[in-house]
Amino acid sequence: MAKRKRKRERFRMFLRVKKGAILCLITALVLVLAACSSSNGSSKDADTSSQGAVTDSATNASTDEQKTDENATGAAQTTYPIVVSNYTTENGTWVAKEQTFDKAPERVVANTQGAAELLIRLGLTDKIVGVAALFGNVPDDIAEDFKKIPVLSEGYVGKEVTIGASPDLVMGRGGLFEDADWGVGTVNSLNEMNIKTFVQSTSVTDAKLDNLYQDITELGEIFNVQANAAAYIEQLKAREKALSARASAKTINYASFFDNGDGTIGVYNGNGDTFIESAMSLINMHNMLINEEGTLSLEKLIEINPDAMIISKYAGGIDPEQTIEKLLANKQLQSINAIKNKKIYVIDFNNFWGYGDSIFTGVEALADDLNL
Repeated sequence: MAKRKRKRERFRMFLRVKKGAILCLITALVLVLAACSSSNGSSKDADTSSQGAVTDSATNASTDEQKTDENATGAAQTTYPIVVSNYTTENGTWVAKEQTFDKAPERVVANTQGAAELLIRLGLTDKIVGVAALFGNVPDDIAEDFKKIPVLSEGYVGKEVTIGASPDLVMGRGGLFEDADWGVGTVNSLNEMNIKTFVQSTSVTDAKLDNLYQDITELGEIFNVQANAAAYIEQLKAREKALSARASAKTINYASFFDNGDGTIGVYNGNGDTFIESAMSLINMHNMLINEEGTLSLEKLIEINPDAMIISKYAGGIDPEQTIEKLLANKQLQSINAIKNKKIYVIDFNNFWGYGDSIFTGVEALADDLNL
């Protein structure tokens, strides 16, 4: 009897211990699930907060980009040396040419306003030692940062002045990498002086809107600001989506014109502007002359009969409103739909020929003018 009693006591004790263990296990699971839920919520908040911080740094250019990447959860870090496939020219044709970076550049010359603006957006204002080709409006949100950059030339800058800024990187519009009064020097000649180059892929043959994202990604890797670059691409893709949602139901065929400066009007084919064409297609606009070559006559305008016409405005240029008055007064052109319906629009040169992120600002403004 005593033996059976002791067995029963041990069994009851075992049940109490087992029940207690199960309760502990259930409690632990509840706490873990609660912690996971809390962590997920915090992660979303952190992502939102991080993206806001990146936006601020991109617009105010006041954040240390290295610190931003270090603090960003999961942000890729650049391991130097890094090799980037970029461009040079051979017999007037763009070909690939690699650039190797042993460290993040410290002294950058941007050969256009648009290139400098893109660097500012990535939080790299303090890396820019010179900018040129100031042909358009600087966005208000980065105007103060832009003022911090030394201006090498209001117009295009030459090689001597460019080199005088002691850059370790020259970046920007591909067509300006030439040994000419208006060029910063060829890619090869700069590389021979141990100056790295970054030709915006948006400015080379057959460029599309995706090339802008490629440029931003590569700049993020070169400067080790990959978190900034990824966040900014996300913002731009949201703008791309919003523009596509505003697209005209019917294709708007357009042509570009300019003032020859002698009282006559010229027609611009834009046959190298595939990047612009790609961006304009977001709102269903099409350059009717993009496949044309050579000098075009006013008769060509009459022949293609565009729905809309555009003219760019740039600092130091002829007031486009004066050119528009000439266009409207030209009796030869009155049969053109764009003139009959007064569908003539002024665009900012830097937005479209800066080959950077401001292309979205330009297309957005045009969509507003078109009431899309």
